[in-house]
Order: sequence, then C-alpha cells, then structure tokens
Amino acid sequence: MSEIRIDALLPAEMATRAEYLGVRKAEMPAFTMFMLSLLAGAFISLGAIFATTVSAGSMPITTADGAVAYTTGLPFGVTRLLSGLVFCLGLILVVVGGAELFTGNNLIVMAWANGKVTGRALLRNWAIVYLGNFVASIATAALMFFTRQYTFGANAVGLTALRIAVAKCDFSFVQAVALGILCNALVCLAVWLTYSARTTIDKILAIIFPITAFVTAGFEHSVANMYFIPIGLFIKDFDPQFMAAVGDRVPNLELLTWQAFFIKNLIPVTIGNIIGGAVLVAAIYWVVFLRDKKA
Repeated sequence: MSEIRIDALLPAEMATRAEYLGVRKAEMPAFTMFMLSLLAGAFISLGAIFATTVSAGSMPITTADGAVAYTTGLPFGVTRLLSGLVFCLGLILVVVGGAELFTGNNLIVMAWANGKVTGRALLRNWAIVYLGNFVASIATAALMFFTRQYTFGANAVGLTALRIAVAKCDFSFVQAVALGILCNALVCLAVWLTYSARTTIDKILAIIFPITAFVTAGFEHSVANMYFIPIGLFIKDFDPQFMAAVGDRVPNLELLTWQAFFIKNLIPVTIGNIIGGAVLVAAIYWVVFLRDKKA
C-alpha cells in the first residue's frame, strides 16, 4: 500500500521535480510554448501595473538646497515593500495559472546538466519564451497607454511610470548585470520553493517573500522591464499634452530612449538574470542533488 503524504517535498525531491518539469518545458510544442509565454509576459506586466499604481501619489517638496524632490509621505522602504507585495501578482499568475516565463525557465539548466535536455532544446525554449514575453509585455504597455490610466490620481500614476522608466535607463552596464543577477536568484528561488508545494496556498506563500524582496531591494527583472520602460516611452513619445503638463517634474527625462532601453537595461539585465538563475540557483542545486544521477 503506497504511503500518503501531505507534507511538503524535501529539497532532494524538489530537484527531481525540477528536472522532470525542465524536460516537459523543453519538449513542449513551439506554438504552445509561445502562447504560454505570451500569457507570462502579460501576467508580469499586470504585476508591474499594480506596483506602479500602488507606489504613485508622490508630492513635490523643496530640499534645503532649493532643489525639488518628491515624496509619497511614506518612508522609501515602506513604499518599496508595498510595491513588492503587489508585484507578486505576476509570478502567482504564472505559477498557478500556468505560463512560460523566461527568468523562471532558467531552472531548465538542471535537466540540461543532467543530460535529460539537449543544449539546442534549452536554447530553443529560452528564445521562444523570451520573444513571447517581450511581445506580450510591449502589447500590454501599448494597451495601458490607450487606457490613459496613467492620468489617474491627477497624473500621479504617469509621473511614477516615467520616473521608474528613467531610473532603469540610468544604470551602468556592470550595475545592471549585478542587479539582474540578484533579481533572478530570488525569482528562481521562489519558483524552486513552489516545487515543494502541495497546495495552491503553499505556492502563493512560497512566492511572496522572495519576489517582495527583489522588488523592495530594487533588483532588475528583464521581463518586468519589458513593461516598465516601454510604458514610459509610450507616454513620453505619444502624449505631448501630458508631457507638457508634467515633463518638468521628471528629472533626467532625456535618458529615456529606446536605445537606452535595450543597451543600458534589457541586454545587461538579461545577462544578469541568466547568471543569477542558471548558475547561482540551478547549477548549485544540480551539483548538490542531481550530479551523481547524471544520465
């Protein structure tokens, strides 16, 4: 008679599950993979929309040196904490609803390292999923632009979206890579923890703290940035009336360009995400739990 267990899976069992899921993801038909990656891009964008709206509402203040700064009335860390908590919506939808997210799929490296997935299949998955995430995130940003939700709260949401986008285009290459490494280490740890789950509530609780931590700390997620920066660019480039009203309240707005989006953020952050997820999480857990079982 088989034993019935209700407790969470142990780490060694989680590694076996990660390997099994990696094989399934790599062998998925291309069309199915792409459609699920579109969902993931949209889901992460919804989390980004939630976080932007929650962190909106800043007010101008004059500092001692006469400069203008902005405050929400809450301490910086508290505002970031609230943003992180609501951003969790994105990965919850991905994991519970079922979708293919590039950053989480860095864990397929565990199946690849064990000889269960070829290098070609791994790269095929990453390429298709990354493309689908990008298309859906850009499309969601465009849809949000047409909703004009960024004008809500006396333009506070749009101001916040612009400031977020500008800040993300002001990193050095090395800084963006480092922020990307730490981000996806936490994202992949969140996904890894869900492999121990027995229920939907288990999965949600496993996601909340790692994802809240990366957002609160200001780490960089490539797929989230596929929404955060384009929505700022759409507002800047296609709503001159809005920009005439608020443009002087967004410092360093000239940094926000499509070139900066790709060169100063998306490319280095993606590199960092791969290192953080594939090396710091997947490779280490493979060495610990699966190396002796290599096919």
